Amino acid sequence: MATKEERRAKVVEVLNKARAMELQAIHQYMSHHYALDDMDYGELAAKMKLIAIDEMRHAESFAERIKELGGEPTVTKAEPVVTGQNIREIYPHDTEEEDVTIDTYNQFLLVCRDNGDSVSVKLFEQIIEDEQAHYNYFDAIRDHIENLGDTYLSRIAGTPSSTGLAPQGFVITNQE
Repeated sequence: MATKEERRAKVVEVLNKARAMELQAIHQYMSHHYALDDMDYGELAAKMKLIAIDEMRHAESFAERIKELGGEPTVTKAEPVVTGQNIREIYPHDTEEEDVTIDTYNQFLLVCRDNGDSVSVKLFEQIIEDEQAHYNYFDAIRDHIENLGDTYLSRIAGTPSSTGLAPQGFVITNQE
């Protein structure tokens, strides 16, 4: 039987792998945000930025849990960022990334469960729900572009990219 320290080390390992995936997603989605904004698809750019912010929250949640378990959060991205994609490549790419993330996080959740860490299990459950929402959004946009093509894209061209967030000191608040 594994010791408490060995079990904890296995949990910290998967939490750090998940954190590295989140760090990669932040960079990837912000790269896509800038590209979509440059292409003048403001509505899509704004949503991409908000998803990147979700990923930032996930990375921070994983880091906090790693610290609670006595580990050191990684600062390394899981993979390099893919750049230079056109709009017809962005959404299939991001749909696949989210699908892989959901599957991987479900496996990581099992590692946490098998090693007796119900707090980390709950954390993965919450984040998997967010990743599923991201997947559903990316998949829907991919379908719209695939099925409606230029008609869909022309409807979005020229829309504003503002996310309604404004800096206020060191905090970001939602301006309603």
